[in-house]
Amino acid sequence: MERALRLAKEAEASPVLVVLGANFAPICASIPFDRAIPVFNDKWEQGMSTSIHAGLSEADVRAPESSGALVMPCDQPRLSSGHLRALLQSFAAQDKPTIVASAYAGIHGIPAVFPRSVYGKLHSLHGDKGARALLAKPPCSLIALPFEGGEVDIDLPSDLAHLN
Repeated sequence: MERALRLAKEAEASPVLVVLGANFAPICASIPFDRAIPVFNDKWEQGMSTSIHAGLSEADVRAPESSGALVMPCDQPRLSSGHLRALLQSFAAQDKPTIVASAYAGIHGIPAVFPRSVYGKLHSLHGDKGARALLAKPPCSLIALPFEGGEVDIDLPSDLAHLN
C-alpha cells in the first residue's frame, strides 16, 4: 500500500484518497499517509464495489470541482507513476467525458480515470464487482493506454514468490 501511495503522489494525483476496510486502525497507525487521506469503508465485507462507492463519496466532499477520479488498486507490482501520470494527462486532454483505462491481457482495466458523468454507473455496482464490467461496455468514449504486466497482482504473500 505504501508503494501505491508513493506512485499516486509521484503522478501528482490530488487528492489521494486511500479506501480501507478491515484493519483500518492498525493500517492507519503503521503507514505514513503524509498528504493522503484514509477513508473508512464500513461496508467492506460486502465487496469491492463498496470501496469504489466510499472513495467516490469522499471525493465528492474533498474535491467537488474535480472532473474525474482515478481508481487504482494497491496490488499491481508492475504499476509505475509514469503510467498513472499518462492516464491523468490523457484524461485532462479530453474535451468530452472520456474514460481513460489501462489495457492489459486483452482487457480494459484499472487503474483508470472515470469522468464525473460516470459516477452514477460506478455507484450502481454491487457486491464484489469492480469497474471491469463498466470498462467492457463503457457508457462514454474510452481511451486505452497499454500497461504491460497489469494483469499481475499480489493477493497473497505466496504470490510474491511467483513474481519474476
